[in-house]
Amino acid sequence: MKAKNVSSIDWLSVFLYILLVVFGWVNIISSSMGNSIESVFDMSQPYGKQALWIGLSFVLIVFILAVEGKFFERFAGLIFLVSMLSLAGLHLFGKTISGATSWYVFGPVSLQPTEFAKAATALALAMYVSDLQTNIAKWKDQLKAFVILLIPVFLIMTQPDAGSAIVYAAMIFPLYREGITSLYISIGFAAVTIFILTLVVGPIYMLIGALLLGVLIYLFNRHRKNILKYLLLGIVAISALSFSVDFVFYKVFKQHHRDRFNIVLGKEVDAKGIGYNTNQSEIAIGNGGWLGKGWTKGTQTKGNFVPEQHTDYIFSTVGEEWGFLGSFLVIFVFSVFILRILYLAERQKKQFSRVYGYCVASIVFMHFFVNVGMVTGILPTVGIPLPFFSYGGSGLWGFTVLVFVFIKLDSERMSA
Repeated sequence: MKAKNVSSIDWLSVFLYILLVVFGWVNIISSSMGNSIESVFDMSQPYGKQALWIGLSFVLIVFILAVEGKFFERFAGLIFLVSMLSLAGLHLFGKTISGATSWYVFGPVSLQPTEFAKAATALALAMYVSDLQTNIAKWKDQLKAFVILLIPVFLIMTQPDAGSAIVYAAMIFPLYREGITSLYISIGFAAVTIFILTLVVGPIYMLIGALLLGVLIYLFNRHRKNILKYLLLGIVAISALSFSVDFVFYKVFKQHHRDRFNIVLGKEVDAKGIGYNTNQSEIAIGNGGWLGKGWTKGTQTKGNFVPEQHTDYIFSTVGEEWGFLGSFLVIFVFSVFILRILYLAERQKKQFSRVYGYCVASIVFMHFFVNVGMVTGILPTVGIPLPFFSYGGSGLWGFTVLVFVFIKLDSERMSA
């Protein structure tokens, strides 16, 4: 890289990335070590392998920063196509692990293409939205943008990996920033709310509630004639969705999905079965108190009470060993990192870079929000790792590519 390009890199974002990765590794050491540790670079242990992947990530960073930013824009479509083919190829050449065919295995090395598909999809979406022929305010162009998002969702759902598929919903926010109506977001939130409320109170009470709400709005609104048809349409829509919840819940969802929803909603208490992970995670976090037990001193962590604690449940180690203060600092650093990306996205001169930046921030936020919510028992358990923290080479490399492609694009914003 030229000295000019090096100086234009946003080093605050790089620093925050390194801070998260290193602290994540520190917690992987604690959550995966036994009673003693001879070397943090022991390749037979998760923390040793993670150290290797971290080292290779910096090689990957150097490569990304050495490539011209125009490359990612020019070949975004090809990158997306190759990524989608790698997802489709899992059904022929992939290996099934924990019930999901999500991995290519090459001897001792395994690769999860789903983690790289996020960056590829973000590039494709940015390329399409920034195209001069695209007017994202038109519904036909909006439909094409949604198709770009639905292709990886479909391929990932067939693995099946519902957790990773959920992440793509976050990319509605970059589209909202570029001009699509907020109606899509409103409908999405309303549908989720109605779905959850129906599970709690049942469709009959939802219908009664919709009718009462409609009557109240009608009585206290001056323009009754103008809103009557919209109220009736809303009541019909709420009723239709409410009465379809049972079908979706019992015919579409699998048993473990139903169990996880029921546990979060308080309809089931299964501390030894499907709810074991979440229950033990909550105990570990509560065990940390204000200042934590200290690094490698967590009793829940050392006792291996939380399964897969070094992967999806790594935040429970943070809660137990670093306490409320440590957990708050991790959340604070993530928040600053996401806000920094949004700030950088807003200062871009090219729409392509801005859209991609918003995609990066949205994906990282969705992973962070859902994972922490899952570990603390606020949200149902889904297989979503905590960015830069959870053990795994594919996840770390996927987020590294996602973030540093944007950092590269930002470094060239003045020459765009």
